[in-house]
Amino acid sequence: MNLVKAGGTIGGLTLVSRILGFVREMIFARVMGASAAAEVFVWAFTLPNLLRRFLGEGAFSQGFVPLFARRIGEDGDLSEAKKFAEEVQAVFLPALILVTAIFVIAMPAVVAVAAAGWADDPEKSALAVALTRITFPYLIFIAMVSLFSGILNSLHRFTAAAFAPTLLNVCLVGALLLVRDGGPATAFAMAWAVIAGGVLQLILLIAATKRAGLTLRILPPRMTPRVKELLVIILPAMLGAGGYYVSQMFYAYFATRLPEGSYVYLSQADRLNQLPLALVGSAIGTAILPSISRFIGQDKPVQAANVQGRATELAMLLTIPATIALMVAAGPIMTVLFEGGRFTAEDAATSAMVLSLLVTGLPAYVMIKVLAPGFYARKDVKTPVFVAMGTLGLGVVANFALIDTYGILVLPVSTAIAAWLNALILYVLLARRGHFRLEGWLAARLVKQLAAAAAMGAAIYVTRGLLDGWFAASVGRRLVGTLALVGVGGIVYFAIAWTIGAMDKEDILILLRKKKVTTDTQ
Repeated sequence: MNLVKAGGTIGGLTLVSRILGFVREMIFARVMGASAAAEVFVWAFTLPNLLRRFLGEGAFSQGFVPLFARRIGEDGDLSEAKKFAEEVQAVFLPALILVTAIFVIAMPAVVAVAAAGWADDPEKSALAVALTRITFPYLIFIAMVSLFSGILNSLHRFTAAAFAPTLLNVCLVGALLLVRDGGPATAFAMAWAVIAGGVLQLILLIAATKRAGLTLRILPPRMTPRVKELLVIILPAMLGAGGYYVSQMFYAYFATRLPEGSYVYLSQADRLNQLPLALVGSAIGTAILPSISRFIGQDKPVQAANVQGRATELAMLLTIPATIALMVAAGPIMTVLFEGGRFTAEDAATSAMVLSLLVTGLPAYVMIKVLAPGFYARKDVKTPVFVAMGTLGLGVVANFALIDTYGILVLPVSTAIAAWLNALILYVLLARRGHFRLEGWLAARLVKQLAAAAAMGAAIYVTRGLLDGWFAASVGRRLVGTLALVGVGGIVYFAIAWTIGAMDKEDILILLRKKKVTTDTQ
């Protein structure tokens, strides 16, 4: 597998989905504004979506992929891997149905606890219960998507899994365009669109798995030794989930204690923060896990560390400038994306402030995605989870202590600090175990990337000052001004990075398809 090619495939198709996601959010802001109905829908979609991330992008995926990959024969025989996947599906699907049924029945109690800040608003709480009962079954479909995605990723077939989220965004955009009143009716239409999106994604992934030569049978649930092995790996992670996503759950809780619209602002900022996290962190983390697992299985620790080193270099090449750009240009970006219709200039300014604080932790979020496979490939899911929960706990304590004083500001700041502590601890543990260290060549590259990003940030700041009036003008002028900031920043960063050696030029030429891709054996 070529890391650059695989990461580029995943990142490129994820970009398509994220662009549609931004189109969805732009329409959502203009149709719904920062209203009570908008806030409740965001909350109702957050609950099943976060649980999906715990199961799909976290514990389940990271535990399943190495075990599945190791059961693929050296000659490519999939018979043992297929049996393993069928056994897992037989237990996984009924468990998802049971969890969903419990949550749907107990939804009034769930809302009363998880959205305690709305307790004094019966209409808002009732809407939250109704919408979440519709959206929660999405968990079944999208968690099964994670199973089939894990199979395809293990076979180095990344296209369908990376493209699937696009279908959800298409459904949500359709609901917004068809029902435009901006109140509860639009919220209900979007809730049903969530279910439609989950169904379409699952159909796509099942079809892709069949094309890859695997058709999973539906078997009765049975706790086989192979399923037990998987559960031993993933259960601690399922209990603890991932630090970043658990922090989003607390976002939802604390946001209900803030003025109306706060959760909409937080969600919009997180959408921008998630773009580089998905395009870079999740894409590279997904791409490297099978390779690291196989190298560990072949007792080749040097090659496994090499993969993580190259992944770190490539991840930071894109993440560091994204962080600086989002911090400096948060105001113009939020204005051009969301301001208009029912979403006011004041709303956009608040979202921008949240974004500029939240992205300070972006490099750490991405590095967690790159470092965690070093544990998962060695069947150690517990350590990343315990680290995540420990750092998350510190953030939650800070939120309880400071939210009444600092309001919405404390949420992105505490999340960013927790992410940096998480990434630092993971690195120290890998280094002490001799699995991965920041070698001299990599440290030099990172310093050069920082220098190039600093120059880019200065260029964006100056350009923003020159175009200041454009960001208070028409939508067209705001868009042109924002594109100018992006263009200037991109040219300055990559020109300097290329000149001073902040990037691997071979990898960049491969991404640009100027050189023939060769098999990566590092």
